[in-house]
Amino acid sequence: MTIQTIKRMLDACYQAKRIREMLPALPSGVTPSYIHFLDVIQIMERQGSAVKISDISDYLNIPRPGVTRTVKEMEEKGYLRKANAAEDGRITYISLTEEGRKLSEKYNENYFAGLAPYLESISEADAKVMIQTIETFYQVMCERREKFEK
Repeated sequence: MTIQTIKRMLDACYQAKRIREMLPALPSGVTPSYIHFLDVIQIMERQGSAVKISDISDYLNIPRPGVTRTVKEMEEKGYLRKANAAEDGRITYISLTEEGRKLSEKYNENYFAGLAPYLESISEADAKVMIQTIETFYQVMCERREKFEK
């Protein structure tokens, strides 16, 4: 890969960040991570899983303390509920409240369903290649960063 291509990839990442900033405004006090967590919980629930903090952390590849903090905020705002497992009180399961489902529906299903027709020119295969490329690029940058910080 040429240096010019690497620079163009970084420019595309900047554009991707700007695209994310164009998403509809969230209600006061709601962060984009809330929407992401709601997505993950719903995906896992559809797969028949009872969701724990560790599941969200593993799925998103982010540290547990940050997930715990965000889940606590979301519970306090009424988007999530926590319940201890009957078989082991140390295990806490997380589920969406009705308010959490409404928030998810408004900012995910409705918005993205409306956006889909505008993106018909991008094939599913092209989208998957883009996602894989960005994920690989991110991993490389994370590894390189660790080397530079030493």
